[in-house]
Amino acid sequence: MFLNYIKEFFIKKSLKNNLRSVKNEVFTSAIQTIGLLVDETKFKHSKELIKELVLNGINPDNIKIVAYRDKFKEKKTYSRPTFGRKHINWKGEIETDFLTEFIDTDFDLLISYYDIEKTILMLITAKSKAKFKVGFTSVDKELNRWMIDTTLENYKLFVFELFRYLKNIK
Repeated sequence: MFLNYIKEFFIKKSLKNNLRSVKNEVFTSAIQTIGLLVDETKFKHSKELIKELVLNGINPDNIKIVAYRDKFKEKKTYSRPTFGRKHINWKGEIETDFLTEFIDTDFDLLISYYDIEKTILMLITAKSKAKFKVGFTSVDKELNRWMIDTTLENYKLFVFELFRYLKNIK
Protein backbone atom coordinates (compact mmCIF):
# COMPACT_ATOMS: atom_id res chain seq x y z
CA MET A 1 0.00 0.00 0.00
CA PHE A 2 2.80 2.40 0.91
CA LEU A 3 4.51 1.64 -2.40
CA ASN A 4 1.36 2.72 -4.26
CA TYR A 5 1.61 6.15 -2.62
CA ILE A 6 5.25 6.48 -3.67
CA LYS A 7 4.41 5.36 -7.20
CA GLU A 8 1.55 7.88 -7.28
CA PHE A 9 3.99 10.63 -6.24
CA PHE A 10 6.35 9.85 -9.13
CA ILE A 11 3.50 9.64 -11.62
CA LYS A 12 2.26 13.07 -10.43
CA LYS A 13 5.73 14.44 -11.03
CA SER A 14 5.64 13.05 -14.58
CA LEU A 15 2.17 14.52 -15.07
CA LYS A 16 3.36 17.99 -14.03
CA ASN A 17 6.17 17.77 -16.59
CA ASN A 18 3.67 16.76 -19.29
CA LEU A 19 1.29 19.59 -18.40
CA ARG A 20 4.01 22.11 -19.16
CA SER A 21 4.25 20.84 -22.73
CA VAL A 22 0.51 20.68 -23.48
CA LYS A 23 -0.36 22.71 -26.54
CA ASN A 24 -3.86 23.71 -27.48
CA GLU A 25 -4.61 23.18 -31.13
CA VAL A 26 -7.27 25.04 -33.03
CA PHE A 27 -10.39 23.07 -33.86
CA THR A 28 -11.07 23.54 -37.57
CA SER A 29 -12.58 20.42 -39.13
CA ALA A 30 -15.45 18.00 -38.61
CA ILE A 31 -15.04 15.26 -36.03
CA GLN A 32 -14.13 11.96 -37.67
CA THR A 33 -12.23 10.03 -34.99
CA ILE A 34 -12.88 9.95 -31.26
CA GLY A 35 -10.76 8.57 -28.45
CA LEU A 36 -12.72 7.71 -25.33
CA LEU A 37 -10.90 7.38 -22.01
CA VAL A 38 -13.35 6.03 -19.43
CA ASP A 39 -12.99 5.38 -15.72
CA GLU A 40 -15.02 2.20 -15.39
CA THR A 41 -14.41 2.03 -11.66
CA LYS A 42 -17.55 4.10 -11.14
CA PHE A 43 -19.12 4.44 -14.59
CA LYS A 44 -20.70 1.24 -15.97
CA HIS A 45 -22.51 2.63 -19.04
CA SER A 46 -19.72 2.75 -21.64
CA LYS A 47 -21.82 0.96 -24.28
CA GLU A 48 -24.64 3.47 -23.87
CA LEU A 49 -22.17 6.35 -24.10
CA ILE A 50 -20.85 4.97 -27.39
CA LYS A 51 -24.44 4.59 -28.67
CA GLU A 52 -25.08 8.26 -27.90
CA LEU A 53 -21.98 9.24 -29.89
CA VAL A 54 -23.14 7.08 -32.81
CA LEU A 55 -26.60 8.68 -32.69
CA ASN A 56 -24.86 12.02 -33.23
CA GLY A 57 -23.31 10.90 -36.50
CA ILE A 58 -20.01 9.33 -35.45
CA ASN A 59 -19.09 6.09 -37.19
CA PRO A 60 -18.69 3.33 -34.54
CA ASP A 61 -15.51 2.16 -36.27
CA ASN A 62 -13.97 5.59 -35.62
CA ILE A 63 -14.48 5.41 -31.85
CA LYS A 64 -11.60 3.89 -29.93
CA ILE A 65 -12.12 3.27 -26.22
CA VAL A 66 -9.83 2.36 -23.35
CA ALA A 67 -11.09 1.80 -19.83
CA TYR A 68 -9.42 2.22 -16.47
CA ARG A 69 -10.21 0.21 -13.33
CA ASP A 70 -8.83 0.74 -9.84
CA LYS A 71 -8.92 -2.99 -9.22
CA PHE A 72 -7.61 -4.61 -12.37
CA LYS A 73 -7.72 -8.40 -12.42
CA GLU A 74 -5.15 -10.02 -14.71
CA LYS A 75 -7.10 -13.24 -15.22
CA LYS A 76 -10.42 -11.60 -15.98
CA THR A 77 -11.38 -11.01 -19.60
CA TYR A 78 -12.71 -7.51 -20.26
CA SER A 79 -14.94 -6.56 -23.19
CA ARG A 80 -12.74 -3.58 -24.12
CA PRO A 81 -9.06 -2.73 -23.63
CA THR A 82 -8.73 -2.16 -19.90
CA PHE A 83 -5.78 -1.05 -17.79
CA GLY A 84 -4.91 -0.37 -14.18
CA ARG A 85 -2.05 0.93 -12.05
CA LYS A 86 0.13 -2.00 -13.02
CA HIS A 87 0.31 -0.81 -16.63
CA ILE A 88 2.20 2.37 -15.78
CA ASN A 89 5.66 2.28 -14.25
CA TRP A 90 7.24 4.54 -11.62
CA LYS A 91 8.49 7.00 -14.23
CA GLY A 92 5.00 7.51 -15.65
CA GLU A 93 5.76 5.45 -18.75
CA ILE A 94 3.11 3.24 -20.27
CA GLU A 95 3.97 -0.46 -20.39
CA THR A 96 1.05 -1.73 -22.49
CA ASP A 97 0.92 -1.73 -26.29
CA PHE A 98 -2.78 -0.87 -26.66
CA LEU A 99 -2.40 2.09 -24.31
CA THR A 100 0.69 3.37 -26.11
CA GLU A 101 -1.15 3.06 -29.42
CA PHE A 102 -4.12 4.95 -27.95
CA ILE A 103 -1.89 7.80 -26.79
CA ASP A 104 -0.04 8.03 -30.12
CA THR A 105 -3.23 8.14 -32.22
CA ASP A 106 -4.09 11.58 -33.58
CA PHE A 107 -7.78 11.65 -32.67
CA ASP A 108 -9.86 14.60 -33.74
CA LEU A 109 -11.44 14.52 -30.28
CA LEU A 110 -10.44 12.92 -26.98
CA ILE A 111 -13.22 12.54 -24.44
CA SER A 112 -11.80 12.14 -20.93
CA TYR A 113 -14.82 10.60 -19.28
CA TYR A 114 -13.88 10.75 -15.60
CA ASP A 115 -14.86 13.29 -12.99
CA ILE A 116 -12.40 12.50 -10.22
CA GLU A 117 -8.77 13.52 -10.59
CA LYS A 118 -6.89 10.26 -10.82
CA THR A 119 -3.25 10.78 -11.67
CA ILE A 120 -3.05 7.86 -14.09
CA LEU A 121 -6.04 9.03 -16.12
CA MET A 122 -4.79 12.60 -16.13
CA LEU A 123 -1.40 11.38 -17.36
CA ILE A 124 -3.02 9.52 -20.27
CA THR A 125 -5.03 12.63 -21.18
CA ALA A 126 -1.95 14.86 -20.99
CA LYS A 127 0.18 12.51 -23.12
CA SER A 128 -2.51 11.99 -25.75
CA LYS A 129 -1.82 13.43 -29.20
CA ALA A 130 -5.50 14.18 -29.79
CA LYS A 131 -6.19 17.49 -31.49
CA PHE A 132 -8.99 18.51 -29.14
CA LYS A 133 -9.68 17.33 -25.58
CA VAL A 134 -12.97 17.45 -23.70
CA GLY A 135 -13.69 16.49 -20.10
CA PHE A 136 -15.50 17.41 -16.90
CA THR A 137 -15.18 20.69 -15.02
CA SER A 138 -14.18 18.87 -11.85
CA VAL A 139 -10.85 17.83 -13.41
CA ASP A 140 -7.77 20.07 -13.79
CA LYS A 141 -8.52 22.85 -16.26
CA GLU A 142 -5.09 22.61 -17.92
CA LEU A 143 -5.83 19.14 -19.30
CA ASN A 144 -8.89 19.72 -21.43
CA ARG A 145 -9.73 22.41 -23.92
CA TRP A 146 -13.43 22.20 -23.05
CA MET A 147 -15.02 21.28 -19.79
CA ILE A 148 -18.65 20.25 -19.47
CA ASP A 149 -20.40 20.70 -16.13
CA THR A 150 -22.53 17.62 -15.55
CA THR A 151 -22.42 14.41 -13.55
CA LEU A 152 -20.71 11.20 -14.63
CA GLU A 153 -23.99 9.26 -14.77
CA ASN A 154 -25.67 11.83 -17.02
CA TYR A 155 -23.89 10.77 -20.21
CA LYS A 156 -26.79 11.81 -22.47
CA LEU A 157 -26.54 15.41 -21.31
CA PHE A 158 -22.75 15.30 -21.68
CA VAL A 159 -22.98 14.15 -25.32
CA PHE A 160 -25.81 16.60 -26.06
CA GLU A 161 -23.79 19.54 -24.72
CA LEU A 162 -20.65 18.35 -26.51
CA PHE A 163 -22.30 18.22 -29.93
CA ARG A 164 -24.19 21.45 -29.31
CA TYR A 165 -20.87 23.22 -28.77
CA LEU A 166 -19.25 21.47 -31.72
CA LYS A 167 -22.04 22.60 -34.04
CA ASN A 168 -21.70 26.20 -32.83
CA ILE A 169 -18.00 26.23 -33.65
CA LYS A 170 -18.49 25.13 -37.25
